Amino acid sequence: MSEQRTVTLKVTGMTCAACANRIEKVLNKMDGVEANVNLAMEKATIKYDPSKQMIADIETKIENLGYGVATEKVTLDIEGMTCAACATRIEKGLHRMEGVTNATVNLATNSAVVEYKEGVTSVEDILEKIKKLGYKGQIRTEEQDDAGRKEERLKQKQRQLAISIILSLPLLYTMVAHMPFHIGLPMPHLLMNPWFQLLLATPVQFYIGGPFYVGAYRALRNKSANMDVLVALGTSAAYFYSLYEAFRTFGNPAYMPRLYFETSAVLITLVLVGKYFEALAKGRTTEAISKLLSLQAKEATVIRHGEEIKVPLEEVVIGDTIVVKPGEKIPVDGTVIAGASSVDESMITGESIPVDKKEGDYVIGATINTNGVLTIRAEKVGKDTALANIIKIVEEAQGSKAPIQRMADTISGIFVPIVVGIALLSFIVWYFVVAPNDLPKALEVAIAVLVIACPCALGLATPTSIMVGTGKGAEHGILFKGGEYLEGTHKINAVLLDKTGTVTKGKPEVTDVLSFQEHMLDYAVSAESASEHPLAQAIVAYGKANGIVAQPLTHFSALVGHGIEATVNGKHVLIGTRKLMNERAVAIAEHEEQMKKLESEGKTVMLVAIDGQLAGMIAVADTIKETSKQAIARLKQMGIDVYMVTGDNKRTAEAIAKQVGIEHVYSEVLPEDKANIVEDLQKQGKQVAMVGDGINDAPALAKADIGMAIGTGADVAIETADVTLVGGDLLHIPKAIELSRQTMRNIRQNLFWALFYNSVGIPVAAAGLLQPWIAGAAMAFSSVSVVTNALRLKRVKI
Repeated sequence: MSEQRTVTLKVTGMTCAACANRIEKVLNKMDGVEANVNLAMEKATIKYDPSKQMIADIETKIENLGYGVATEKVTLDIEGMTCAACATRIEKGLHRMEGVTNATVNLATNSAVVEYKEGVTSVEDILEKIKKLGYKGQIRTEEQDDAGRKEERLKQKQRQLAISIILSLPLLYTMVAHMPFHIGLPMPHLLMNPWFQLLLATPVQFYIGGPFYVGAYRALRNKSANMDVLVALGTSAAYFYSLYEAFRTFGNPAYMPRLYFETSAVLITLVLVGKYFEALAKGRTTEAISKLLSLQAKEATVIRHGEEIKVPLEEVVIGDTIVVKPGEKIPVDGTVIAGASSVDESMITGESIPVDKKEGDYVIGATINTNGVLTIRAEKVGKDTALANIIKIVEEAQGSKAPIQRMADTISGIFVPIVVGIALLSFIVWYFVVAPNDLPKALEVAIAVLVIACPCALGLATPTSIMVGTGKGAEHGILFKGGEYLEGTHKINAVLLDKTGTVTKGKPEVTDVLSFQEHMLDYAVSAESASEHPLAQAIVAYGKANGIVAQPLTHFSALVGHGIEATVNGKHVLIGTRKLMNERAVAIAEHEEQMKKLESEGKTVMLVAIDGQLAGMIAVADTIKETSKQAIARLKQMGIDVYMVTGDNKRTAEAIAKQVGIEHVYSEVLPEDKANIVEDLQKQGKQVAMVGDGINDAPALAKADIGMAIGTGADVAIETADVTLVGGDLLHIPKAIELSRQTMRNIRQNLFWALFYNSVGIPVAAAGLLQPWIAGAAMAFSSVSVVTNALRLKRVKI
């Protein structure tokens, strides 16, 4: 038995959950294939047995279903080619690679343009193949701008919507002519001309509405139904009935045609509005990985043959000796073999206070060396680094299938065949039984059934509520990245809060100053003014706020891991830990209890000694946000369990949790373990919202049922999350959940009324008691009622 392989293909052409389900179902029927299709990510994760299926067969199957498998294109610079035979050799070698669809090698420009299937192969594999062939390749700097492509697609939707609105407005105006009462608006004769209406409606129907026909064709060919089928069916019924009525005017100028061109055009326009806003609100989750990758250092200073040389990060190997200077990013994971410094690990751990590093300590790639020079031994490079593992966790979580069901698509899958059957049965009964051989009457009844069952209200029921809900959320600083996340948030019954930067401000501040000598604070502020450490900066900021002016220093040295030593106005000043004071024989036993009390409150205590005598204590802490306690209390009132997770020690974590009223605390948690905690809570049957702000939170944000990012946090956390809380106010969390609950209630009301019109109107239409124009008016009224109900969300209190 051969080993299974896993690939991720980017699938194009999916429009709804039914498309994803169809591809998944067909692929899973293939021998040796296990597929999971994610609509939001537009990706199919496929496990397959190479002895039973080739990846080309799987791609062909997807394409036969009417969808596409996207290719990526990369331009490479090639070194080492000397003649046309070299170019031919590379071309042939690349074409033999699985996943490469096309390769063109240009000897004149020493370049290669390669098209490949992302997930089947990668640029690294292509470069490795070129290396094995005896040449060297590297990526050109000008890469495709994915954000630019998305922007262009959005602009295309805008253009189509604008055309559709311009062409539909005159037709919408003619609807007043169908009203059963006179409202006094002037009605130009041209607008009522059937051929003028045909001229306006046809581009909307077949150019703007073309994608609905394509989607409907794919669905029907695969014996299923989706929203495309509903839109195509309803608009086509109105359009072609109107066309039939227009032709009846030939040879009979006195005939007054019954036209419903406005029904088809306006319906397509309204659906396009929903599609546009859905595209506008859709989360840019795919950018999270590129954000993470951008954190990596681009190059490293490596000692080779006794010299320091800069090399690209890709060329660093395990065992290399790397020099990292102040302000530089640490390129890979490894162990310090010389030097001492403080390292800002906030982009990985989320903790704002730099960690002191000395010989023997472990350092993480992408963190920043703040002061001293470090020499490290590379131990994990490439895909094995901590950052690479975080990226992998985010990719896996984003690629997993979301448990959100589309109510409208589910209903339409059952609804459409029933409506078609009723319309067909009505036609047969009227043509053969009720009014024998009266084709216009039988057709009129069938069309009335189709028009009253037109999916306008059903199609608008969900997106209009989502649009209003997301708009209201934005007004309150709650940004939902898509309708699916607004829908899913109402199910949340457990909230997991990161501590630093989420519950707390993420910035150390002086909380307590205990002075045992006069002017202690003046000396401390002056001494710390030369330090770049965040704790020192907190003391200096406190001094400025209290009008203290720093005095010049005649001596200063940073004692890494211990504190600082300085001379101020001829006095010797020491600021630091217990260990530093004990080493310098400064008596501190008398104040031990005070220190322990402050530390039990989650504060970092720095001791100040002047000329060998303990002069005071300064406590610094990451203070709690003003609204944290109130937000947590409200969540509890809503019946939601609240948990806190942090990399901090147990004593500090519990002290913070106690202040804000959280009973469940996970402390001393590694970055990669946060996602495991989310998974454990999910296994307990909880719907989990993860709230965080650091890069270390990204895997947990992606793994959670709903990820909420603090808007003041790291970009990657915001990109990975489903909801962004602008400004970092935790009161946004209960507001977001309440808004989701209100929106879901509104959607259910909309679906009820949409189906109510259909369930009452269809039997009336089938009985021949409903003219198509009345059916059209009823359909329009149902749409208005749904939109009006959705607009009520603007007034709800959250």
